[in-house]
Amino acid sequence: MSKRKKNKKKRKPRPSSRPIERIDVSITELEGILEHAQKEPLSNKDCDALKSVIDTLVFMEEQLAKKGISITRLRKLLFGASTETLDNLTDDDSKQADDNKEPEDTNQDDNKPPKKRKGHGRNGANAYTGATKIEASHETLKPGDPCPNCDNGTVYKMSEPKRLVRVTGKAPVDATVIELQRLRCNLCGKIFTATAPMDVGPEKYDPESVSMIALLKYGTGVPFNRLKGLQGSLGIPLPASTQWDIVSTRGVFFEGAYNACIVVGAQGKIVHNDDTPMKVVEINTLDKIKDDDGNDVLDRTGIFTSGIVTIGETHQIALFFTGHKHAGENLSDVLKHRASALTRPIQMCDALSRNMPEGLKTIIGNCLVHGRRKFVDVIEDFPKECHHVLTELATVYKHDKIARDKHLSDTERLAYHQRESGPVMARLKEWMTIQLEKKLVEPNSGLGEAINYMLKHWTKLTLFLREPGAPLDNNICERALKKAILNRKNAYYYKTADGAKIGDMYMSLIHTCELNKVNPFDYLTALQKNASAVAICPGDWLPWNYHHALKNEQLKKQLLAPCQ
Repeated sequence: MSKRKKNKKKRKPRPSSRPIERIDVSITELEGILEHAQKEPLSNKDCDALKSVIDTLVFMEEQLAKKGISITRLRKLLFGASTETLDNLTDDDSKQADDNKEPEDTNQDDNKPPKKRKGHGRNGANAYTGATKIEASHETLKPGDPCPNCDNGTVYKMSEPKRLVRVTGKAPVDATVIELQRLRCNLCGKIFTATAPMDVGPEKYDPESVSMIALLKYGTGVPFNRLKGLQGSLGIPLPASTQWDIVSTRGVFFEGAYNACIVVGAQGKIVHNDDTPMKVVEINTLDKIKDDDGNDVLDRTGIFTSGIVTIGETHQIALFFTGHKHAGENLSDVLKHRASALTRPIQMCDALSRNMPEGLKTIIGNCLVHGRRKFVDVIEDFPKECHHVLTELATVYKHDKIARDKHLSDTERLAYHQRESGPVMARLKEWMTIQLEKKLVEPNSGLGEAINYMLKHWTKLTLFLREPGAPLDNNICERALKKAILNRKNAYYYKTADGAKIGDMYMSLIHTCELNKVNPFDYLTALQKNASAVAICPGDWLPWNYHHALKNEQLKKQLLAPCQ
């Protein structure tokens, strides 16, 4: 055997990136399991607990063996990431140095009033837009009456009334029991039942109850079983199976609006996409992805929920898709509805290849926050270098905030960034290049890997310096995916593919309402009450224009009422 071959080191296995299922096991419980093992065989529950402990130890050993791992990084892997703001990542001296480099806006008005002091956090009466409003007139006076105080003047109505806010509590899904009197003839036995009031509908669950269940489940992540327990304790039983029957059978009322959102979303000028793992029990085995012609394309066992946020001229649309396809593949399906006359949209995503499949005709930009986070992960090992990079990037974000606050157009914002942020990014690129070329940083270290990532994707990371309207990051899509993550965290999984499809539809409509500052409860209720009109022209019933369609529908009913 040659000396070279003999001294060749064996390559260490690559540390596993598999997630750990977190369970809480105390030392006392582990000691009890060991004591029990000395007497008789362990139960399946005890074996699972010991296996989880061993998996955790193996995972920690693998991560500690990885070059450049820090305590902060390990803590994030085990317990999740905390805030990554620059103020929380650096000490006081670094903060002071950062303050000295704050960008100056030469166009700002020197006479601009000081920033308003933050309040106490309470909401004023105007914030209660969904509250029932009751007007209370003065008990003894009306406009034009003589003043009872001075006897010479007259009182008039003020434009701003005094407002009182009273918050009442009740069950999320309320119920009313109507007792109809029944009379029976003592001779012939015929029963006479009172007529139900006019406002009592024919169905047990009205549209408002459906909207509330859908909002709790798919808007805030409350599982059906948890809502069942809450409702039961309040004396209004609502079984989990009933909740599913309600949202699934009423889903037909929302399909038209959901499909219209996909078509309209495909016309957006900016598209964000990303995905997160999801579990669907029924399709968690190996399935084949098929193309439009039904041919097998790919074997894939992973299940994902893709989030796509499209931004148009006046509105934003959130879309969710759960299945074997990655975010880029789902985005390709959405963009098939795009008008051929439109130019290529700007696509914002991270640098993973699965977000950018072949044949996707977009102008691709990569998320600057993903590049920033790589420096955040190693800031304890390289505080000076990482602080320099984070400070420079903070300057770029401050410039972007100034552009938003001034409501600059896309063209004006591009010119502003080229003037103010362009030199900052050029300076940062030059600094990172020097670190590698002069071997001031070990390329395989955590800092070296962070710098290499930035330089490798520099063109896509700096798209905002070349394309009007290009965003800096993919944060809007990351926030949208929290809907799916919250549902996964609380309910753990979808049982069936149909359940996943229903969840995608409700989450899409609810989050689209939130992005456009529309009340999702009122919107879902309006779609149900006007189902026939929505089916005829769903494009008129999207969150940002449904109020106009609702007024037209109410006017039609008023005109037809005399004829009926």
